Amino acid sequence: MDVGVIGVGAMGRNHVRVYSEMKGVGTVYVYDPVSKSAERSREFATICKSLDEMLNQVDAVSICVPTRYHFDTAKKVIEAGINCLIEKPITLTVEEGLKLAKIIEGKELVVGVGHIERFNPIVAEMTKIAQRPDYVSIKRHNPTSSRITDASVVEDLMIHDIDIAFNVLFKGECDCKIFSAGSENVCEALAVFPGCVVSISASRLSSKKFRTFYVESEDYTAEGDFMTQEVYIYRKPGKYGLENERYTQENIIEKVLVNKVEPLKVELKTFLDCVKNKKSFPVTPKEALKNLQICEQIKQGLQIKKP
Repeated sequence: MDVGVIGVGAMGRNHVRVYSEMKGVGTVYVYDPVSKSAERSREFATICKSLDEMLNQVDAVSICVPTRYHFDTAKKVIEAGINCLIEKPITLTVEEGLKLAKIIEGKELVVGVGHIERFNPIVAEMTKIAQRPDYVSIKRHNPTSSRITDASVVEDLMIHDIDIAFNVLFKGECDCKIFSAGSENVCEALAVFPGCVVSISASRLSSKKFRTFYVESEDYTAEGDFMTQEVYIYRKPGKYGLENERYTQENIIEKVLVNKVEPLKVELKTFLDCVKNKKSFPVTPKEALKNLQICEQIKQGLQIKKP
């Protein structure tokens, strides 16, 4: 199968690298209107001079252009009859997402959206543990990045955890109230489901990068780290007491065996398997649009400076 990558900035180059290492992939093509960006991928791929040239060569493409170009690029790819994986968010605005959904409707194509954390192994492990938690906290804090210029911290970072909360942990549940506060670079959102509070925070101001997933229930506490791909479960103390006037407790701590992987490799392999077998990609355009709609709802509580 011949594949293409449209837009070879930082994320696009990762797509090129992974595709070039995959069995079953023939030629990898790249197109970027900025020729210097395209040239950086010459070692792994064949460079196309135009998008039309690429679309005449490939069976599937990754769309890794800046978010503001997602709609126009995806529209052209889909109308050309090519399977595609669109990097998150699906489009810049909900309005564009709704238009794209209509374009996709009825097409016999695989169209997926690259919410990469769906393919992080700790998500499946934490979901198995947290059948019905009482409290969830997901934090995603990064140092400032000059790479993202057309999205707030909500669409840039928080959207990963919105996807986990609304399309994995509480998939199909509509009874939810959302509260939020923050700015374009730091945000805290609270989603209140029946019997559970979900706290999601994201920042682009942190001096330390951390991405954690924490759940509490009556019988356990569990915590996972998206970066180290480690999960620990803490069971209720078997012993409480006082020794020499000091409070003591004994916990049972379990380290979950996690098969560590590069999520992007799993994501792209899944995408090509879906194309080959004509199956729906796990992160559907409908789910990705829902994520964007929740982003818009959360942004209503933010104080964003007008340009």
